Amino acid sequence: MSESKANKDPDFEAAINELEALVERLEKGELSLDDSLQQFKRGVELTRRCQKFLDDAQQVVEQLSDPDDESSAVQLESDD
Repeated sequence: MSESKANKDPDFEAAINELEALVERLEKGELSLDDSLQQFKRGVELTRRCQKFLDDAQQVVEQLSDPDDESSAVQLESDD
């Protein structure tokens, strides 16, 4: 994976860390208007990406915990 692709599509933890750092920079108020807007755009991208990660994780949890969905059932081995 190229470095630019890795920076554009970080995993959840990397996205959260980048978002936190970005918020700190914006809160300092030391960026120009243009830089602030660019950082804000990146923050929106990261927020959407994190929300997608969370939505996907929630869907997996719901599928795995659905008692009516036989495909998500895991057969446990007995000690017999």
